[in-house]
Amino acid sequence: MTWQIELRRVGKVFNDRPVLRGISASVCSPGAWTILGPNGSGKSTLLRIIAGLLTPTDGEVLYLRNGERLNAQQRRQAVGMVAPDIALYRPLTALENLRFLARARGMHLRDPQLLELLEQVQLRQRAHDPVATFSTGMVQRLKLLTALVHRPPVLLLDEPGSNLDEAGMEFIRLIVREQAKHGIVIVATNDTREMDYGEPLIRLGA
Repeated sequence: MTWQIELRRVGKVFNDRPVLRGISASVCSPGAWTILGPNGSGKSTLLRIIAGLLTPTDGEVLYLRNGERLNAQQRRQAVGMVAPDIALYRPLTALENLRFLARARGMHLRDPQLLELLEQVQLRQRAHDPVATFSTGMVQRLKLLTALVHRPPVLLLDEPGSNLDEAGMEFIRLIVREQAKHGIVIVATNDTREMDYGEPLIRLGA
């Protein structure tokens, strides 16, 4: 199955201030791409528009599956996203977070299946611990898992390596590499360690 994302002259204005102007680009599965630019250049805004979390002021974003355009509901099911401002429920355990978010995606996975997923991100031993007790790296691994639990064809990552050590960076690199084999990955970053995750797609100015 072939997936394609098209950005057609996308623009965004906040409080009469243009943040994005006339952004056009196209990607097709499989593969990985990067959105590059300094802080404040609009990378996160653009990624949220691609995810469907923000509506562009101008232009549009199209999702195509085998050449057919997806509606809003189909697009939501196609996307998994990890971003600094997408939070987990810190008082809940890792297992409870994963169970809740899987059900929110319409998936009714049994706990043994969820525990196997937690094993894949090296969190099975902490499955019953509150997320509030997790390190930054552990939280990021759990975020990645919740974004991938429904096996989306499109994975969007906003500065995924923020505050991670080299071991954490290598884990994300593996996730990107595996996802890029069959789907689409788009990474928004200004971290030099992440610029080789994919081909440059868009460079935004300050």
